[in-house]
Amino acid sequence: MTFKKTTSKFIILTVILFSVFFIFNFAADKKDALANINNKQIVEVFKTPSCGCCYGYVLFLEKEKFKVKQTDMRSLHTIKQKYNIPVEMQSCHTTIMGKYFIEGHVPFEAVNKLLKEQPDIDGIALPGMPIGTPGMPGDKDEPYVIYQLKDGESSVFMTI
Repeated sequence: MTFKKTTSKFIILTVILFSVFFIFNFAADKKDALANINNKQIVEVFKTPSCGCCYGYVLFLEKEKFKVKQTDMRSLHTIKQKYNIPVEMQSCHTTIMGKYFIEGHVPFEAVNKLLKEQPDIDGIALPGMPIGTPGMPGDKDEPYVIYQLKDGESSVFMTI
């Protein structure tokens, strides 16, 4: 009988500890998620008026609960120049999010990492228009290499 009571108490204690652990972890994750949502101020996407994939990226940002201001321009040269985005890092649109630029069809994992970690960089970029990225049709067929830029110099930020 003592063994049975001890085992029952152990099981109950284990369930309670697991529940407490789960609740605190869930609360911490939820707190991080809420902090990210609170950081989601108005973002501005600079694009050309006829670009469908750029509009697809706007829809992606709106789905992620960002308030998006679209600024259509005939040429994005001045924006790329203003933010010192090298030609080899450029894509079809530039998003300004707080103090950062986000160049191209950058997946949410990278945007979220940028907002969460707040690194000392100017922005992140996914050059070109890779298939399967937000706003681009098709399925992902290779890893996406997202670069971080500081003063026009690039290095790998993350690979997805």
